[in-house]
Amino acid sequence: MAEEAAQRTGVTIRELHRIPEFRDVHRLFDDIWHPDPANAPVSVELMIGFAHTGGYVAGAYEGERLVGASVGFLAAGGALHSHVTGAAIGRGIGYALKLHQRAWCLEHDLARITWTFDPLVRRNARFNLVKLGARPTGYAENFYGVMADAINEGDESDRLLMAWRLDEDLEQPPPPPYTVALGVDDEQPVRGRADGPVTLVATPRDIETLRRRDPGAGKAWRLAVRDVLGGLMREGGSVVGFTDAGEYVVTTRQSRQSQ
Repeated sequence: MAEEAAQRTGVTIRELHRIPEFRDVHRLFDDIWHPDPANAPVSVELMIGFAHTGGYVAGAYEGERLVGASVGFLAAGGALHSHVTGAAIGRGIGYALKLHQRAWCLEHDLARITWTFDPLVRRNARFNLVKLGARPTGYAENFYGVMADAINEGDESDRLLMAWRLDEDLEQPPPPPYTVALGVDDEQPVRGRADGPVTLVATPRDIETLRRRDPGAGKAWRLAVRDVLGGLMREGGSVVGFTDAGEYVVTTRQSRQSQ
């Protein structure tokens, strides 16, 4: 499955072990995120350490050109924590990298892959929850502090903590009706009702563009999703899906106990 996904995108994925390869990854990530020099996603030295101690550092190559990479380290409980993955958007390279990562974990008797992502980024939410079948295990406010890069500049780094359980059946969303805990009107978040057994929490269509065009609206989304989605999860709610319209599907503890 992993090899087929790579072939469909026209890339070859392999583990990396040499310093020049790690430098290429550092440059690729710099081209993707344009970070402040003090805020690089991962340093060459850390990649050397991760690879040397049994961690995961892999690159996707189109011929001799690096077009995607993923870096992870071993974590407690038989897991790989996928620290950072970056690739060209819209070509399927990121998906091929995740399948390579999954195959690597199974070969090394690891049952889970964990990572974090910004809950406001709709395309990543759909990729993580729908395409991969990972599920959030927690909501962390300002997890990395305020980040200095071209994508996250000026915003607090709230993150969903994700777990991709490689050896378990996936919980599926229950059928409608749902209540809308957070909706959207004219690109602005609109609070609704969070008292139903299954609720929807909306996301902005493109938070990265919205943050640049209207920082106030971006801040409003950050606070609204933090309050609504984070609040539901703190009260025992579970995110079990993501709709085509860009909404998290959240079940309450009471709804699961009654099933």
